[in-house]
Amino acid sequence: MQNVLKGKVALVTGGSRGLGAAIAEALAHQGADVAISYVASADKANLIVEKLKAKGVRAIAVQSDQADLSAAKPLIEAVVAHFGKLDILVNNAAIAVQGQTVDAPDLDTLNLDRQWQINVMGAVATTRAAAPVLSNGGRIIFIGSLMGSRVPFPGAADYAGTKAAIAGYARGVARDLGGRNITVNVVQPGVMPTDMATAVLGEGGAPDWLLDQHPIRRIATLEEVAATVCYLAGPNAGYITGSSIDMAGGMGV
Repeated sequence: MQNVLKGKVALVTGGSRGLGAAIAEALAHQGADVAISYVASADKANLIVEKLKAKGVRAIAVQSDQADLSAAKPLIEAVVAHFGKLDILVNNAAIAVQGQTVDAPDLDTLNLDRQWQINVMGAVATTRAAAPVLSNGGRIIFIGSLMGSRVPFPGAADYAGTKAAIAGYARGVARDLGGRNITVNVVQPGVMPTDMATAVLGEGGAPDWLLDQHPIRRIATLEEVAATVCYLAGPNAGYITGSSIDMAGGMGV
């Protein structure tokens, strides 16, 4: 499978750490030139860029805050200016604000609203900016969450809502861009070993009560999720569009 994406240019938003970095490395391993966006950690982003270049591909990091909707167009323009085109967009950047139920007297509405801004409107803005310049036959892949269709614990209503919104939006974009043979899909992971999961679940990882809901009783690896993204980005997935693919060990069954 190595080099099946040779000659393609990919953008992974939020690609300086966690799942985004794993996706960027997996795309580069398959031969794609890769741009990543980051908000604040230039050092981490540059380290990822060096890892990507070590695989023999071109790579850049672009500072861009997805909470700022006006930053979407300059991000896309920077990628196209550097590489000459854009073939694959991975909308990965997101945050998770969880833990409070909607009736909490001290509900942190400010951060919940920011979550909607980043997870939904930021991804929408990036997609809108990318769609006119994306190559015919290109790929758009959203990183959703199993919680877009199933909420296994309280305190996650807004996060689940953002991911459900992304799944619906992706189906509409798939319809809009199908005439150009651009596929649009959502990968919906469950629990993964990321900073986001640690912030929600703590340092101990997934608790037994959560693992008990998985037929495959473990959490996903970042490499497994990244491999699914790479498959959807590749030549063998040209007839899959408008789909949401669960990567959650059967948790939703």
